[in-house]
Amino acid sequence: MNKPLTSQLPDADMQEAPKALLRAARRAREVAKRAGTGVIVLRDGMVVEESPDDVDDPPALSVTTA
Repeated sequence: MNKPLTSQLPDADMQEAPKALLRAARRAREVAKRAGTGVIVLRDGMVVEESPDDVDDPPALSVTTA
């Protein structure tokens, strides 16, 4: 189950950053699917190549301050 997109960053301009990152991830998968290539992702701390068909939707993003 995907967690909702949230940003706890204090800067108001950054509130939409998680949604923009998710749109970019979806677009990257669309382009990779058309090109017949894989998508490089960080999964469980490891860099892996996935088929764009492996996942219908990229995982939800949660952005927090350190």
